[in-house]
Amino acid sequence: MQKANSKNTLAPTPELSFHDFRSIVLADYKIAFESRQASILGRREVLTGKAKFGIFGDGKEVPQLAMAKAFKAGDWRSGYYRDQTFAFATGISTIKQFFAQLYADQTDNADPFSGGRQMNAHFATKSVNKDGSWNDLTKIKNCSSDISPTGGQMARLVGLAYASKLYRNNKDFSGENKFSVNGNEVAFGTIGNASTSEGVFFEAINAAGVLQIPMAISIWDDNYGISVPAKYQTTKEDISEVLKGFQRDKENSGYEIFKVKGWDYPALCEVYEEAIAICRDEHVPVMIHVTELTQPQGHSTSGSHERYKTKKRLAWEKEHDCILKMREWMISSAITTEEELIALEETAKTFVRSQQREAWNEFLAAIKPEQEEAEELISAVAEHTPAIGSIAKQLGSLTDAQRREIYQLVRKAIHLSVNDNSPARANLLAWYQERSAYITERYSNKLHTRGKESPENLKVIPAIYNNQSKMIDGREVLNACFDANFSRDKRLVAFGEDLGQIGDVNQGFAGLQEKFGELRITDTGIREMTIVGQGIGLALRGLRPIAEIQYLDYVIFTLNVLSDDLATLSYRTNGVQKAPVIIRTRGHRLEGIWHSGSPMSMLLGSLRGLHLCVPRNMTQASGMYNTLFRTDEPALVIECLNGYRLKEKLPANVGEFTVPLGLAEVLEEGTDLTIVSYGACLRLAQEAAEELAGFDISVEIVDLQTLLPFDKTHVCATSLAKTNKLLILDEDVPGGASAYILQHILEKQEGYYSLDVQPRTLTAKAHRPPFGSDGDYFSKPSVEDIFETVYDMMHRFKPSKFPKLF
Repeated sequence: MQKANSKNTLAPTPELSFHDFRSIVLADYKIAFESRQASILGRREVLTGKAKFGIFGDGKEVPQLAMAKAFKAGDWRSGYYRDQTFAFATGISTIKQFFAQLYADQTDNADPFSGGRQMNAHFATKSVNKDGSWNDLTKIKNCSSDISPTGGQMARLVGLAYASKLYRNNKDFSGENKFSVNGNEVAFGTIGNASTSEGVFFEAINAAGVLQIPMAISIWDDNYGISVPAKYQTTKEDISEVLKGFQRDKENSGYEIFKVKGWDYPALCEVYEEAIAICRDEHVPVMIHVTELTQPQGHSTSGSHERYKTKKRLAWEKEHDCILKMREWMISSAITTEEELIALEETAKTFVRSQQREAWNEFLAAIKPEQEEAEELISAVAEHTPAIGSIAKQLGSLTDAQRREIYQLVRKAIHLSVNDNSPARANLLAWYQERSAYITERYSNKLHTRGKESPENLKVIPAIYNNQSKMIDGREVLNACFDANFSRDKRLVAFGEDLGQIGDVNQGFAGLQEKFGELRITDTGIREMTIVGQGIGLALRGLRPIAEIQYLDYVIFTLNVLSDDLATLSYRTNGVQKAPVIIRTRGHRLEGIWHSGSPMSMLLGSLRGLHLCVPRNMTQASGMYNTLFRTDEPALVIECLNGYRLKEKLPANVGEFTVPLGLAEVLEEGTDLTIVSYGACLRLAQEAAEELAGFDISVEIVDLQTLLPFDKTHVCATSLAKTNKLLILDEDVPGGASAYILQHILEKQEGYYSLDVQPRTLTAKAHRPPFGSDGDYFSKPSVEDIFETVYDMMHRFKPSKFPKLF
């Protein structure tokens, strides 16, 4: 453990005059003081009702100044919502932008981090342009988009740092590119002391130690996690004491661990300079435990810390406030005077207030024209429908109106004037419909990047077969696909448990590590959250990662990272960041509780923002991979676990043909009933269809191919219009993915109007399958189950022709 001496005195170097040194220190103090004022004003804005909620970085200002000094163009931050001072010091945010985000200002460029979608102090820098093309990330100070779930930033931090290792050590990336300069970039992470209790923190710390990557984690330790003190959070009440075993020594690689008091400006500057130099030059992870920090305003605007802190603790925090301590040090070191600081502080207060007022006035100014237009339109309708005259008056009387209030009143006016056919009401409706499109754009767009490299724009290339096309195992088709693509695109990397040396448990990557090297095809430890985080970080930095999770059941371990971070990334940044990572896994039919899962409804509910691909065989999977490798949106691909050794014909263009996302396919044509399914169930449906044909029942089978997006060309509804009967076949629990599929077909595709009989779902049982073939047979849909369900539907439709089976 390395500890900084708090008695160290920061002094000007021979190359730096005292005047220049003094200017730097005063500029730092000014940033810290302005940041504190922003916190104080921000809390006031919430408590007076102008903003919904606020969480601020007061008490952490001084260590963030030191961190900012070590942060260079090309570096990355993956932090949490206390880092506003760092954002101000690095130029990532202005104070005006900070307040615009607090007000959730949707106006263009007001909140460049999220377009008004995230709460305050959730920062992000612009990685991509409106068309989805990359910026030159080596020229800017990069900040990956923050998320609120505590500890959630740690998973992607591993990938951001790992990218530097790949860029430094892979000769294919030598020379200039938009993402790295010889792997010299450091990934800075920040986390609160209480959040180090999270499992993802320990997983990420271990992963970075194993990988030996330039990851610098700063732990802001104020001794609390909301109201819960460290004695309930951390063994020994000291995370760096707990992690001593990670300290590297002469025989073993590991971390360099530093510990420094958060109110000691000179010591902080020295520690960060030393720590980041080691991290950057040697690619050794470093941990900086910043202790004795405070929280002057408590955790957030939702409560007061006086409720849970003792008077003694509160007095200590007041005495050890980092800004106060820096102030004392500057005066005692003759860097400045009390009078000069008072003048600086007054100027800073005035500046912050002016920025707050500008942000608030611009926020209101963007809304005011909508209020005035709506009032005028409703007043015109009131001439024909007097009942809504009060609505126009109410709208006009609103001071500092927000959009919600305007549109609530507009919609009420539309409701109350339903019987009015006047041109005035038509004008109001037209205005509302036009504004609704605008609202959708502001509040609901960019779930996907939808840039020039969107899957929607990719040319569809069909699979080609010729006389040389052999029948081979499905795993060999996948292997050939990966081989061709890794040869074509040097940015592709793959990693996961058992992926490297043995080529994954089902041999999809067999022999490829030997061919392409360990940097590109890599084994990992058993650490699903950081496998996914590794993928997110690499994708943010311009690489094309395949993060493998061995079985679909284990994706549950990653769900927090996938759902909170990856799935929301494009949306929560309003499209200024993207991470085209592919999560590869396998699932569906097999034996046993832990290797036969199909939790599709869980994924569908959690992963909007990803493409969810469910190929029926390895050829279709290969076509989907070919699509995803050439486009820039993230996806989860679920291969059929029992299909690797089934024979398929190898396409001559195995690395080039593409399967479009969201286009369902009719596998078997029929006239009596439509079965809609995906993945492994389709083979069972085809077997059942053969048996049903012997009973004069003609079944049409539709393969959805992807669940996200869902059947964009309405193949399901077209089939249902022909057969008028619908069965959803699914391995998920009852009411799971089958309910999602039904909602799309019956409601969105208006298939309800084509039904002759009640639609049915055939799913797995509510429990996971017991072990063994019998467990699978009696808990998931079988050929016999399908036959009997279809037959019963036909019986209900025409009992005279199809008598009861049972």
